[in-house]
Amino acid sequence: MADVNTISHDPEKRAYHDARSDSPDVAVGKIDSFEDREVFKQGADVEFRTVSWVMATVIMLKVIFATGVLSIPVAMSSLGAVGGALSVIGWGGLNTYTALIQGDFRNNHGGCHSIADMANEVGGVVLQELTGFLFIVAYVLCTGSGILGVSIGLNALSHHAACTVWWAFLAYVVVAACASVRKFEKFGWLTWAGFISIFTAVFIVVIAVTLRDRPAAAPATGDYDLGYYAIAYPTFAGGMVASCTIFVSSAGTSAFLPVISEMRRPQDYRKSLFVCMAIVNAAYLSFSLVVYRWCGKWVASPSLGSAGQTIKMVAYGIGLIGLVVSAALYLHVAAKYCFVRILRNTRHLQENTIVHWGTWLGLTFGLASISFILAEAIPVFNYLLALTGSICFAPLAIALPGWLWMHDHKPWMKGSAFQQVAFWLHAALIPLGIFMCIGGTYGVIKVIIQAYAAGTIGE
Repeated sequence: MADVNTISHDPEKRAYHDARSDSPDVAVGKIDSFEDREVFKQGADVEFRTVSWVMATVIMLKVIFATGVLSIPVAMSSLGAVGGALSVIGWGGLNTYTALIQGDFRNNHGGCHSIADMANEVGGVVLQELTGFLFIVAYVLCTGSGILGVSIGLNALSHHAACTVWWAFLAYVVVAACASVRKFEKFGWLTWAGFISIFTAVFIVVIAVTLRDRPAAAPATGDYDLGYYAIAYPTFAGGMVASCTIFVSSAGTSAFLPVISEMRRPQDYRKSLFVCMAIVNAAYLSFSLVVYRWCGKWVASPSLGSAGQTIKMVAYGIGLIGLVVSAALYLHVAAKYCFVRILRNTRHLQENTIVHWGTWLGLTFGLASISFILAEAIPVFNYLLALTGSICFAPLAIALPGWLWMHDHKPWMKGSAFQQVAFWLHAALIPLGIFMCIGGTYGVIKVIIQAYAAGTIGE
């Protein structure tokens, strides 16, 4: 088998690559250069291809490391420490691998800007439009969760000096303005600042919860039940909500694909991916286990409020930049997908025209408005994330990558024993994605109904 890291620029090797589907010895992760088919052309009036692999790593980190680390401790209160830890490791590993599949497929098929373009390669226009719709919905919901997180932070800092809706509206304006930056490269200092701020804020909370005699939300005096369990036995609905929450915390890998399209060297994607996911998964596991061990069932949602009001204000004050940048990145990704779909193959895509700017700003503020409405309609942070994971990311980050891999490895179905096992294991990702989509959506809806009936939300 050829070297998996081969990057071919030779015409004869390109011919081999194009004929790879007819050979059982297909090179996994083999990348060719198709500059003529790239969406963004180098040397144009508006140059998008300016992102280094280090900058791509930071952007990916900021896309993933935000809302997830704030929601996993709540999920662990349903699954227990062992179940939660295994879920973090399992979903983190699977999401890393499926991200690898997506990146390699994108680089092996020139002209793919988004996960929807890749869906078109394997399933035609119908699958492309369905995938594109799920992609937009996913990142609009993620933007909504980010707006909700920012509004909660502003509320905490103000001692409820204004209505939460007004804080959410302010968050909407700030997030939309930040997302209107056209290039990922221009997010540079924002992503660095955002990642450092949210990491520092979470680290402060992790240390603070270990210094308290009892969780901040627990009864101030007397005996109380911590609610910490090594192994828990949740209901099906509760378990699916928790599992989807942990899954979605690292499932936003389809957002990496537009970043690759703006990298100077798309071939460096793997380096960015591995560094990003190693940091994310290590932080998720360690931070969430410590917070759950010391807070148990009294962990707050989002978890920045788990160490009391003072620490909550400090954490939100430091982490607010990170929450804003995360929401802006989610919005930017959704808007960029629509932007490319509308202006692709026209001069307006990479020229400073009225059509160019009108389309871009209309998309950022329009999609932000939808996110704001959804954030107010589903005002519980972990439910909003779980709903996003079940409806959108289960198909995008589990089922579709399995199909992509099978498309590039058709000969493996009748190859050696190892190849056949690998082929059917990847095929199993499709029913797994369908199960998470249906089961997760059912669980989230049922838990939301129960919460409204119990009066814990909607008051």
